[in-house]
Amino acid sequence: MEKGKSGYIELLKKTLTDFHHANQEAYKPLHAAPGFVNKIMRTRDKLYRMFGYSICKINASGEALRMEGRDWPAHAETMIGIKRLENIEQCIREAVENNVDGDVIELGVWRGGATIFMRALLNELDGANRNVWVADSFEGLPRPDKKKYPADKNDRHFLFGELAVSLEEVKHNFEKYGLLGDNVKFLKGWFKDTLPNASIQKLSVLRLDGDMYESTMDGLVHLYPKLSKGGFLIVDDWGAVPACKKAVDDYRMENGISEEIKKIDWTGVYWRKEN
Repeated sequence: MEKGKSGYIELLKKTLTDFHHANQEAYKPLHAAPGFVNKIMRTRDKLYRMFGYSICKINASGEALRMEGRDWPAHAETMIGIKRLENIEQCIREAVENNVDGDVIELGVWRGGATIFMRALLNELDGANRNVWVADSFEGLPRPDKKKYPADKNDRHFLFGELAVSLEEVKHNFEKYGLLGDNVKFLKGWFKDTLPNASIQKLSVLRLDGDMYESTMDGLVHLYPKLSKGGFLIVDDWGAVPACKKAVDDYRMENGISEEIKKIDWTGVYWRKEN
């Protein structure tokens, strides 16, 4: 183990990603099926869901895929993989060590795994005074606003029922790890509605995982100005969703942001705010 690394934090990464079961079968949600198969199976899936079942496809898995968050674990609290959790750890450690002012936030949390990790790490680093903000609709993703955001025209994330994890379930996941408390703040609703009036003063780490152009741009417009100098901006879907990358590129260009974008893995990127 590296010097200064906590065994608890290292174990938590593997637990939150269900890394110990990475070599077993994983189940890919229905939306991954080909078009005509998807249409037939989705109709049946709606019926099965009424009885608490869902149709999934057996999907290849393994430790290499789980490291980079390339599979969809059935039981993990996060699907972002070990490398992107390590990036969160790096950013938070540097923010705390360098006294960068502000809370931390993730936009788009699924089952809450990344924010659970944020809370645990801050507690370990004597950063309990910093809030962890957990922002999500807790109802999945919005239908694309094709007129306002043409880049989202063909986006189908709103069909992915697997992304609609309730607020109650996410809170329960925090409770399982003994990390639900007053320093965990939940923002429930579409980002366009919750972020403009959120009582967030300053941020040291801002993590975007909203997939779409609209969700990504909402996060940047409303929260990037609150990111302290020396803080970190992390984008989960840069390499996976072209519309997300376009939103980041557009915002950077419009606001003259020139900090170097650094890769985390096949999809995640980040940069440190210098001004």
